[in-house]
Amino acid sequence: MIRRYGEAVRPGVKYRRRPGAYAILRLGGSVLLTHQAEPIPEFQLPGGGIDPGETPVTALHREVFEETGWRIAAPRRLGAFRRFTYMPEYDLWAEKLCHIYLARPSLRHGPPTEPGHTAIWMPLDLAVERLANEGDSAFVRRLL
Repeated sequence: MIRRYGEAVRPGVKYRRRPGAYAILRLGGSVLLTHQAEPIPEFQLPGGGIDPGETPVTALHREVFEETGWRIAAPRRLGAFRRFTYMPEYDLWAEKLCHIYLARPSLRHGPPTEPGHTAIWMPLDLAVERLANEGDSAFVRRLL
């Protein structure tokens, strides 16, 4: 059974399953996060949706690069969690199935290519407090 974080399932709402891959990228005592400006400003683990025909690891590499400008190495799956949420950018109620990986940041190519995202290095303990969703925060807390 995969643990659920966040808000309860709303009765009568039809959720669409959205699998995604997300990275915890450590360097010393810090972790690389992405700050998404819209629709709601928030700190997140870099990552996102797995496109049809894509493997989770392929999606992880693509999404991390788009949201941070960094290439990654040696991804290792830590686990997964579910959360039920409304995604205003897609006008969609989603059951997000979040696959979490620990990876090494290997090479910075430049700023994020995805509009509205900023890459930010943050101390691990502060990241636990600032991450927007409980699932991301729980996985980072395990590294402390």
